[in-house]
Parts: sequence; C-alpha cells; structure tokens
Amino acid sequence: MADVSGSNVRRRKRPSSVPVAKSSEAVLPQEASPPPFQLRPSVAFFVLFASHVVAAFYHPIQDCDEVFNFYEPSHYLNHGHGFQTWEYSPVYAIRSWAYAGLHAVFVTPGKLLAFGTETKTAEFYFLRIVLGLFCASCETRLFTRIAAVLNPRIAVTFLLIMATSPGMFHASISYLPSSFTMYTTMLGMAAFMDWRGGVRTAQGIFAIGAGAVLGWPFAAAMALPFLLEEVMLASISDRQSLLDLVWRFLDGGVRVLLVLVSQTAVDSFFYKKLVVVPFNIVWYNVFSGNGGPDLYGTESWHFYLRNLFLNFHLWLPLALLSMPLLIAQHFLRTKGNLKTSYLRGLVFLSPFYLWLAIFTLQPHKEERFMYPAYPALALNAAVALHILLANSGSTDPRRVVVSKIPIQLRFVTILGFVFACLALSAFRTLGTMTAYNAPLSMYKPLHRPGLAQQGDTFCLGKEWYRFPSHYLLPDSMRAKFIKSEFSGLLPGQFHAGDSGQSGQDFRFFPGAYLEPSGMNDQNREDLGKYTDIKHCNFLVDSFLPSMEITKLEPHYIADEEHWERVKCLPFLDATSTGIVGRLGWIPDLPFVPKKFRQVYGEYCLLKRKTKRPVVEGRVAPVPNIEIFG
Repeated sequence: MADVSGSNVRRRKRPSSVPVAKSSEAVLPQEASPPPFQLRPSVAFFVLFASHVVAAFYHPIQDCDEVFNFYEPSHYLNHGHGFQTWEYSPVYAIRSWAYAGLHAVFVTPGKLLAFGTETKTAEFYFLRIVLGLFCASCETRLFTRIAAVLNPRIAVTFLLIMATSPGMFHASISYLPSSFTMYTTMLGMAAFMDWRGGVRTAQGIFAIGAGAVLGWPFAAAMALPFLLEEVMLASISDRQSLLDLVWRFLDGGVRVLLVLVSQTAVDSFFYKKLVVVPFNIVWYNVFSGNGGPDLYGTESWHFYLRNLFLNFHLWLPLALLSMPLLIAQHFLRTKGNLKTSYLRGLVFLSPFYLWLAIFTLQPHKEERFMYPAYPALALNAAVALHILLANSGSTDPRRVVVSKIPIQLRFVTILGFVFACLALSAFRTLGTMTAYNAPLSMYKPLHRPGLAQQGDTFCLGKEWYRFPSHYLLPDSMRAKFIKSEFSGLLPGQFHAGDSGQSGQDFRFFPGAYLEPSGMNDQNREDLGKYTDIKHCNFLVDSFLPSMEITKLEPHYIADEEHWERVKCLPFLDATSTGIVGRLGWIPDLPFVPKKFRQVYGEYCLLKRKTKRPVVEGRVAPVPNIEIFG
C-alpha cells in the first residue's frame, strides 16, 4: 500500500505541549513507495483562479439573497441607492454593514476598468473576480498543507475536486456569508493541520472565528474537532501543556474579539445604535419564537444529500465513505498503525460529517448553507480515493482479490472514474450556464446611448428574484416592482434621507439608520413596495411553455401594442424538461430522444412603446433595438 508522505519519511518538529507517538509523522498508514507526484503551489493557484474567473463571467446568480442582502447594500454604499431588505432595518439589524462595506471597498477599483463607460457593470464583475482570487488563495494555502501533512497525491485530488466541481463553480464567486466563511474555514483548517515549527491554534481560531463574526456565526462549528483534539492531547500531557493550550486559546479568542469589536463599531455607526450583529443572527435563527427561518420553507432530511450529489456527484459517496475506509484500514493492517496518527486522521475527516449532521437536523435548508463544508467534503473524498488507490495498487499476494486483478484493468478503472467525474462536472456546469445565464446578459443594451433616458424606471414582475442588482443598470435608472402572483414581503428602497419632518438634513448613509416603512420579519406582503405598470419604461419578463397566464402575470412579451422587444434570450423551462435535461447540458441534435431534450422559453427585456415621430410621411424607426433568440 502506498505511503502518505513518500518513502523519505520526514519528521517534523512538534512543540513539547503536543504529545506524539513514536515513529513517523504520517496521519495515514504508510509503506515504502516511490515519492508521489508533487505539484507546485503556483500551478495549483492558477488552475483554481482560472476556474473561478470563468465562473465570475458566466455563472448565473443562484440565490436572490445574494442580490438583495449583499449586492444591493454594497451598491447603496457605492452609489447612494438600492433595494433594502427587512434584515437591514434598524429594528432587526441582522445584517452587517461591516461585511457589506468591506465588499463595497473592493468594488471601487472596478470603475477604473471601464474607462468611463458601463462603470457599474465593471464593478459587478470585478467584485466577482476578487472573490475568486481570494478563494483561490485560500484553496492554495490548504492545498499546500494537505500535500505537506498528508500526501501530495491527496492534495492533487483535492485540487481536482475544487477546480472542477459544479458546487465550487458557484460557491467560489458568490457574494454570500457562507462563501466568505468557506474561505476562512480553509485558512483555519490549514492552520490547525500545520504543526511544523509549532502548533498554530491561535491562527486557526482567528481564521474561523473571523469568518463566523463577519460572515456567519454558525461556521464556528467547523473548528470544534480541531479544538477537541488539542484539549484531548493536552489533557494526557503535563501541566505546562495545559497552560500552553490555555494561552493559545486565549490568543485566538482575543484576536476574534478584536474583529468583533471592530465590526460592532462599524455596524453601530451605520445603525446609529449599539448593534452586535452575530448575536442578532443567532437569536433570530435559534431563539426567535415567531417562526424564524422556517417561514421561508422547510425541506426533508435528505435535501442536502441530493443537493451535494448534484454539486459533487461521484465525489460525495467517497466523502461519506472516507471515515469508514480509514477505520477499516487501521484495523485490517497489522503493521505500521499508530493510534495517535489515526486519531489525527479522524479529526481531519470529521468536520464534514459534523456540518452535514448539524444542518440536516435543521428544518429550513438552503443550498448555500453547505458552502463552508465544501472544502472538507473535497478533502474527505481525496483521502478516500487515496486509500482505495493504495489498496488497488497493491501486489501483496495476501490481498487475494486485489492481487488477481490485472494492473492494466485497475488503471483503466481508475482513469475511467476520473474521466467520469470530469464529464459529470462539465455536464452540470455547462447546463447551468447555458440554461439560466439570460438574466446576467439581459441588461447590456440599456447602456447603449439613446435607448434609456435619465430617470427611466426599470420594472420587475414575476422575474423579481432573478434581478442581478442595480450594478447592471445605468446609474440614472431605478428598478421597481410591479405586482405579480408572489405574495410575500419584497425589498423596499433605502431611505433617501433628503430631509426630515423638521427640515433636518440626514447625512452619512441615512438609509442605514432611518426606519423603513412596511418591514416585518413575518414575510407579510407590503403593497407599498409596488409601483403601477404605467410608470414602467422598461420591463424584464419571461414566457415559458409551462407558464399559466394570469391577470397579475400577463404575457407581456406578446403584448406588442404596449411593449417592444429590446433583447430576448432562451431560458430553460424546467417544468417542461425531463430530469436529465434539468440536471445538465444536452446538445440540441436530431438523434437526441425527445424525452431527454431541453425545452426553452423566452427571457426578454422590453421597452414601452411610445408614439413615434413621423419623418417625411413615414414612422421613424426606434434605434438600438436588437432581438436575439
């Protein structure tokens, strides 16, 4: 069986406060074998970053919370207007202006890339690229630690999963606290794993703790297995080890406390009152007696298993099998097993199981809640594949079943598995990009001279939840909602704060601290959030074969008397498409059976028709109108 750290077993210097068993440093069992293939960290970084850049430009936004709770507040900070959700009302204050402000700062350089044209669109994509850059940096840090502490082959597999999985394709560039905590969790895991030159507990606590404070408090759970490991090791050591452990915990805790104090200062400045946002988030989600997040829907216990299989396909079963495989390898081998080393291996594998168990038990489930565990899933799958490869490559006659399988057949099986994973990733990723990319591409014509006028109103009806933010609209245009069949609470506009009843001028982002009207935490509809359709200059709408036309959701695209098409793109009708077509990309070729083909409708940008001027006895054409699809 192949060893984990190569035939030249390197010993690392450990601090005296961490007891270790005699023999090698490996976390997994080892035997003599040729040095495994090693990949330079710079190569790993560019592979990961290239994948994220592609996602930044082409992957659709999958969650309307990303737009209304994060892009829109940052847009408000950058441009002075935007949509406001109830979470940003000072009455509830469960969203952090420190988090939104941090991203707004990174948005600003995007203006320089547009050279004076379409600046806001450049800001949007620039932020996505920055998120991808930071994600790739965190992934590379964890990649290097996996290669050094476990095995370069495990690290390469980890890289393959992270760079190609559909789940990482959207999680890597999403402007969401769950993505932010995924980044910091990778830094924390790398710190906890790295014992070379000293235990880095304080770094690990700081990384994961900062993500929990600034991003999502529940992400702190990812640190528990590593902290319990250190407590266990210190408890069986001497008094000095316990004192060192306490000092490391205090060091990390003080760093996190400084982040919390800084965040509280920023949030209190914006809300104009003392606000501890992480506390408010936990209170609302755990202790609130008025329904909490369950108001927005609940799912069955197997929701995450189904969702993770879509996003990681064959890697998910491997990730779930990783701990049983490690335990089985430990008990089935008679030589080279160190209990302490195997316990470290179990610690490294346990965060994924812990996170999956915690959120499976919660009634309210959303895909993004799994983001912090994506790197842990990839690590588990990589370890499981390493164990299987090590056993499949054995020529030991004592392993009767394996030794009788021809080497060539084993190699073809492994190669086929890897290619199957890549094919499934491409199938899913291409399917998502081609089927649902229209909302990101719909707004380009609005930036062309002569089409949109100063003060035009852009309206959203039943397609409100696919709006990609004001960053894609001209700066002079405002988005409004018109009534549709949706009956929940929609976002409002940040308060302009021009003047109060007493004539007082409000300054320094008044929309952050002035209480908006019609907000509630019960998802009750507020009719004041809507505008009349007659005030709309532009409208985005869709028509799919499965749609039912109603009074509140008429077929605007077919209403040629009042609306003209500016741009139309195909959009997948998931209801009319079979399960295979919904899952991924299906080529539109004659030999593809009808039941597997994808059914598309139209996603259109419409402009209200006006009386056209007569030029020399004929109606003048309207410029800058294009029809696609």
